[in-house]
Amino acid sequence: MDLVPEKKPNPAIKQVIGVISGKGGVGKSMVASLLAQSFAARGLKVGMLDADITGPSIPRLLGIDCFRGESDGENLYPVQNEEGIKVLSINLFNENEDDPVIWRGPLLAKVIDQFWSDTIWGDLDYLIIDFPPGTSDVALTAFQTIPFSGLVVVATPQDYVSMIVRKSVNMASMLKTPVLGVVENMRTMVCPHCGAEIALFDDGSQNGAKRMELPLLASLPWRKELAQARSLRWSALSQEIKRDADRLANEVEFALTAFSPK
Repeated sequence: MDLVPEKKPNPAIKQVIGVISGKGGVGKSMVASLLAQSFAARGLKVGMLDADITGPSIPRLLGIDCFRGESDGENLYPVQNEEGIKVLSINLFNENEDDPVIWRGPLLAKVIDQFWSDTIWGDLDYLIIDFPPGTSDVALTAFQTIPFSGLVVVATPQDYVSMIVRKSVNMASMLKTPVLGVVENMRTMVCPHCGAEIALFDDGSQNGAKRMELPLLASLPWRKELAQARSLRWSALSQEIKRDADRLANEVEFALTAFSPK
């Protein structure tokens, strides 16, 4: 079986970035949303594809969970949020936000193909794809179908989490998909009372990025306002969070240059 078939390019989309993790609950969707918001705040044309079909959260995080996607029977049309980010998610087609998606793997994989191939994205500088955790049919179909510019790996600094996340990194390598680096999330927390940064994990001098032999793109602290936020609309974020997001976006842009054709 050929693990790397011919992919389906979209000339209107300049860069495709996947945000992955091997483990749920590490803040992957938050990181994907902040990255997209930072790019959009720079005046770039940005889209987000919510590939987490059974656990979609991007419409709520980007403040468009009350909207519904549209289709003309052949093509799908993304919903645009107030920052101009075009979003496509299965939750935009469900009658209720909390309706479960109870589908087997082949159908989930087909949806990913359709979201990529049949969606009228228009011209985009960046398409950010928020993956489900792990190495499921969804990830396999996406890696085999979509020409990724690079992947961003999100992990918390625990040894067993790094081991699980490494599976996704190895899968990407097998499918010849470049990995840009790691976002280490919640190693520290910012005290909501005094603002001091307090260590939550102490795993010695070797952080998760070193264990996975990948560049560290960003280390993001736990913040109360992020943990309790219903959405992550750019206009409502603190300057500290915007700075974190901008630093991450800068590192991702820099890393992309290393994988650009010479």
